[in-house]
Amino acid sequence: MDQFDQSLEVFMNNVGWLAPFLFVLLHLLRPLLFIPVIAICIAGGYLFGFFEGAFLSFIGLTLMSWISYILVNKFPKFQKRMARLKDKIFPDRTLSVPQVMILRIMPFVHFHLLSLYLIEMTKSLKEYMIISALGLIAPAILYTAFGRAISQFPWYLTLSMFILLLLLFSFIEKWQNSRPDSN
Repeated sequence: MDQFDQSLEVFMNNVGWLAPFLFVLLHLLRPLLFIPVIAICIAGGYLFGFFEGAFLSFIGLTLMSWISYILVNKFPKFQKRMARLKDKIFPDRTLSVPQVMILRIMPFVHFHLLSLYLIEMTKSLKEYMIISALGLIAPAILYTAFGRAISQFPWYLTLSMFILLLLLFSFIEKWQNSRPDSN
């Protein structure tokens, strides 16, 4: 990870004013390069500082959400592949918007899969983009600010944080299922 950060820093310093644009482009190419979201956001905080790094990550992630919407709606094969993945990972489960937001914070949860859930929950591109953008604020900020610290925590602290998020996810699911108007 350090080697990736160093080589990215040298590259970004050499491109000058194009660096922010290329960083957002890196967010869009990230799925093709199999780079986790957290790695890009950590690099953004390292290269641009907290505020600019979080802002650029938010822009990149929001554009990736828009691309996810286009892929799902224009390419039936992509939609079927995501639906199969959804059935494999969360069989017979309907997630709520807050649960998707929590899963967005968890590292290594498939970005396009969560986008598919949001697409299925919303009625239009506008509604999808608003909900998706709101859900991307926390990961952009957390990964940029705390990504480096989280990656350097001892394994038991990282595991504890992951378990806490899973418990919160389960609590929201039980609360949603206990409501009289839930299906």
